[in-house]
Amino acid sequence: MFANLHHLSHHAAWRHQLEMLLESAGEGIYGVDQNGRCIFINRAGAELIGFEPDEVLGRNMHYLIHHAHSDGRNYDVHECPIFRAFQEGQGVRIESEVLWRRDGSAFPAEYTSYPIRDAGQIVGAVVTFADITERKRAEAVLRANQVELERRVSERTAALQDANARLQQSHSALQRLSAHLQQVREDERTHIAREVHDELGASLTALQFDLNWLRPRLAHDSALERKVNDMMSVTQQALGAVRRILTDLRPGVLDHLGLWAAIEWQLQEMQSRRGLRCTLTLNDAEPERRLGRSAEIAVYRIVQEVLTNVARHAEASEVNVEVTGQASAIELCIRDNGRGMQVPAQPTSFGLLGMYERARALGGELRIDSMPGAGTTVHLRVPESTR
Repeated sequence: MFANLHHLSHHAAWRHQLEMLLESAGEGIYGVDQNGRCIFINRAGAELIGFEPDEVLGRNMHYLIHHAHSDGRNYDVHECPIFRAFQEGQGVRIESEVLWRRDGSAFPAEYTSYPIRDAGQIVGAVVTFADITERKRAEAVLRANQVELERRVSERTAALQDANARLQQSHSALQRLSAHLQQVREDERTHIAREVHDELGASLTALQFDLNWLRPRLAHDSALERKVNDMMSVTQQALGAVRRILTDLRPGVLDHLGLWAAIEWQLQEMQSRRGLRCTLTLNDAEPERRLGRSAEIAVYRIVQEVLTNVARHAEASEVNVEVTGQASAIELCIRDNGRGMQVPAQPTSFGLLGMYERARALGGELRIDSMPGAGTTVHLRVPESTR
């Protein structure tokens, strides 16, 4: 469509509609000829770089807004991805560079450049660009929050280890403290999950609604429509990531359907993501049989940690969880056919220590049987008193 701009002088009505479309676009849009000179630019694009549209026409766009990297190093025109569209006939999409304003300041930008063809010949390129400062800032905030979350979890884990070392002489006191700290962690997970859902999840959902509202209004412009579709795809991926994080922090299926359904869901997720064959076998354990709330959370976290270790280290192709219900206890056996390991006499990793502590807080028993090359089996026994 843009390649035919020079043919529109005899079609004023179409030219007027095209100009209105360019002016109504929220992103910057400009076109360049084979020499890199601007042949058109919409007002949004001109304002983003601090010019009036008429001041940009005829200027070489690389030397005007793309002349240097973010650190000030010169950006050679022959390396410019924007010009590659008409030099090599290849479209590009970049979101890791900056563009420069009239006042000498730079802003992080996302831009696309596609060749303009006329009768099969490349005559220039059309470029769309946007200031993504806010997106970069949001990404930085998200990374900082993740670092802070890891720091807080690390601090709590370190505090737990220190408390355990100081209270070894009192087994019952250690059990009470361990149960309390585990509850604190679960409460913290619930609190963080609520914040992620209310803040990040709500913002992404609102953004998706806005994009859905915008898409049908751009159906007559394929470039803008593709751009909106790309943005919707990114938003959908972000929502999926939020849902996975929320599920890891606080599995809703555990509260609503019980422990066995939650473990089955864990296995289905592992099978889907990792390609392992995962099965759950209930032997004399009724699906509706419930433990106490704290006990179910503890058992769920133990199974979650075992499956995480299998996925990361075991190189297994199959995992089976077998549950046996008895009058005085429920026993779980988690078995994989991976490479196995030498079981340490005194576990030092936070994952293994956490599993043993959760089992002791339940008044239960945890045992790991494994040898190099022979797979690994984790046995967990939960007593009747935890129901």
